[in-house]
Amino acid sequence: MKQHILVIGAGFGGMWSALSATRLAEIHGRDNVEVSVLAPQAELRVRPRFYEPNAHQLAAPLGELFEVVGVNFIKGAAEKIDVQQKTVAYTDASGAKQLLHFDKLVLATGSGLALPNTPGVAQHAFDVDRIESAIRLEKHLKALVDQPETQARNTVVVAGGGFTGIETATEMPGRLREILGEQADINVIIVDRGQKIGASMGEEISHSIIEASEQLGVEWRLGVSVAAVDASGVTLSDGQHIDANTVVWTTGVRASSLTEQIPAERDAQGRLHVDANLKVIGQDNIFATGDVAYAASDAIGNHALMTCQHAISLGRHAGNNVAAQLLGVDPTPYSQPKYVTCLDLGAWGAVYTEGWDRQVKLVKQEGKTLKTQINTQWIYPPAADRVSALAAADPMIPVVA
Repeated sequence: MKQHILVIGAGFGGMWSALSATRLAEIHGRDNVEVSVLAPQAELRVRPRFYEPNAHQLAAPLGELFEVVGVNFIKGAAEKIDVQQKTVAYTDASGAKQLLHFDKLVLATGSGLALPNTPGVAQHAFDVDRIESAIRLEKHLKALVDQPETQARNTVVVAGGGFTGIETATEMPGRLREILGEQADINVIIVDRGQKIGASMGEEISHSIIEASEQLGVEWRLGVSVAAVDASGVTLSDGQHIDANTVVWTTGVRASSLTEQIPAERDAQGRLHVDANLKVIGQDNIFATGDVAYAASDAIGNHALMTCQHAISLGRHAGNNVAAQLLGVDPTPYSQPKYVTCLDLGAWGAVYTEGWDRQVKLVKQEGKTLKTQINTQWIYPPAADRVSALAAADPMIPVVA
């Protein structure tokens, strides 16, 4: 009887977990291990790019890849995990309730925007967290041209000056002018609680953010937050109202709620505490990876972030190690000491940094060239070729050299 490794989720962590587990089973000549992926769709949705236009194109199909490497894809949405019985209840594509049994489980269900209770956010704000919401925003932006020309029509407020907020805001002037015309009087405003532009990203990188914002005409409102959103714009915490037909919310990310069904410690963002092999602490048969794992990335106190950079390596390690446990071979402890960022800054370019202190290495067009490579090549799935795809799932391959 085959032993079953079940991976829930087909994002960066889930896809690479499935490939890596299959790889190790093949290396050890074990044909009695079945690897399955349970997810709503057999595609990798390229979430790091959802701030860009043409969001409907930002998904890579996985069906052929899974088929060629021998991963069983199950189309459905996981709803309940029973750790004791080793089962996962899910709703399949037809809406029927189903039950899956597993020997080992890898939870790779990612994270999502946790909308606050701020009045009007759920009703009036857009976001770029899911492909569906990014497509909804794009349709809204394209429809602006049919509205009367007003300051509100031409104004976009972005709530949050973190990574996603900055990339969304600096891309927005170009997107709006393509829709409304080059002569349109565009207003893009970032509302951020910080006292300095890009303060959360460090002093050195903030210089590039400031320069890009000034060149692109992106305005910052600092030291305030959005207190309410309505059909005509936003009210800030200082009482000021900004007229805007478009408000994009980018703050507050939390791990999948399925983590709450695993009896284990979680961090403030809902991520499960895992050991060096990415096994959930206190659970013998459950591994966590990607955005649902609170994992030490090095020996000096840093932990993996909710980024595809970390999810790719976490996935390769989780899949390898869940298979290693099943096969009775040595695992490969997770380690990802090198941390980089490449922040897209619209038409200005991009800024690339290395290290947790974000030392700037490339800016403007040089940074943009690298960002384009990352966004269009590095983070995409491998080709649907069994040998090369499984080779790419080796956990010892660094995500960034």
